[in-house]
Amino acid sequence: MPYKESKYKRLLSQINGLLNKTDDLISAMATVNAILYHKMPDFLWVGFYILRNGRLLVGPYQGPLACQELEQNKGVCWHCMNIEKIVIVLDVDQFPGHIACDSRTKSEIALPVISEKGDKIGVLDIDSERTGCFDDTDSKYLMLIVNGMLSAVNLP
Repeated sequence: MPYKESKYKRLLSQINGLLNKTDDLISAMATVNAILYHKMPDFLWVGFYILRNGRLLVGPYQGPLACQELEQNKGVCWHCMNIEKIVIVLDVDQFPGHIACDSRTKSEIALPVISEKGDKIGVLDIDSERTGCFDDTDSKYLMLIVNGMLSAVNLP
């Protein structure tokens, strides 16, 4: 089994164990961020943007200072939210309308956070200083983490 996959399997187990201790969405988001940020060496920034009244606002995150609000329908996170699919950007300089909250970001992955009822909650956004950092393994395990988080919390 490749190293990245085995690492994600360990993290998934650790995160799921911790998420059993809270039913609060913000607490769960903070826990997910802390583990991913501190355990995945290529992750420069890990955080959630929360959809509120048609705005994507920064939620819990780890890493350098974040953009507080993302300009509507611009950038990777809004694209992810609008298409409701995982977006992997291997080189942010090649993504039209990329929002550079930190100039060190070279690649990015964004995952939609959508409840079982279909309510859009926000986006899990992860940046890396390394071009081409993210792949299908990241997509698979990060989505398992997001889904596990959603199933552990009480949603309005």
